[in-house]
Amino acid sequence: MKITRIAPLAAGVAVAVALAGCSSAGSLEGGSDSTSDTIVIGSQDYYSSEIIAEIYAQALENADYAVERDFRIGQREVYVSEIEDGSIDLFPEYTGPLLSYWEPDTAARKSDAVYDALVAAAPERLNVLDQSSATDQNSYVVTREFSEKYSVTSIGDLATVPVPITLGGNSEGETRPDGPIGLKSEYGVTVAFTPIEDGGGPLTQKALRDDSIQLAIIYTADPAFGSGDLVPLADPEGLFLASNVVPIASDKLDAAAVKIVNAISAALTPEGLVALNAQSVDDQSPAATIATEWLEANPVD
Repeated sequence: MKITRIAPLAAGVAVAVALAGCSSAGSLEGGSDSTSDTIVIGSQDYYSSEIIAEIYAQALENADYAVERDFRIGQREVYVSEIEDGSIDLFPEYTGPLLSYWEPDTAARKSDAVYDALVAAAPERLNVLDQSSATDQNSYVVTREFSEKYSVTSIGDLATVPVPITLGGNSEGETRPDGPIGLKSEYGVTVAFTPIEDGGGPLTQKALRDDSIQLAIIYTADPAFGSGDLVPLADPEGLFLASNVVPIASDKLDAAAVKIVNAISAALTPEGLVALNAQSVDDQSPAATIATEWLEANPVD
């Protein structure tokens, strides 16, 4: 596997990561026993995923773990095999989308049920750590102008729209269960599809506002919703599963490392994730800077 190495942070950056004494799982006094085994941390090709992965990386480095970054490596269809074969040891994932990948016919929809099903579906040697309250939920989105013109506030309302509808999204979305297939089977809505390879980002949002597409999948933690001109549609049939941030880890993470990552999940909130994303999108801050500032404000212990 090709590993993309990202330059280490400048010396002197202080991030408080204090570990408690001991637990029944063994000594938790630091990562000194694991420094010979580099933990490879991956992320999606998505700014929010990269920020969370960088938070994991900096917190573990400050506990004396050796870390290697393999960030922005693509979408789920690309990176999951690398998690499964042990090439990647730690990855910030999202409960519902990953469960749908491993178990496409799952009936779970709500947060706790989705998490339990994900734990059961995970392959051997992979550990589903504590899920966070932070969510980055997929949502179907239209412009406010479109919503008001055609009285569309729920996904099912799209079936009555008298003009053709084109959905824009990453190319793999065309065959995912929550893409055109799910729209047709769950809501009776037929759409065309055009690929836009930025995960619901600025290119997708521009196409939506320009009416090149009429429908997009945009994450609910995207700061774009602050503009007020985009409307997420209600999903009463639960086409999109609950999507909480959740770390997926290999057995290379010892009890102390797991404790650090779980503490990060506990500290990360829905509002906090939106704020992190805004720093990336609106302020154009790099993931390393955002992660450092978050850990300074949220010391992990």
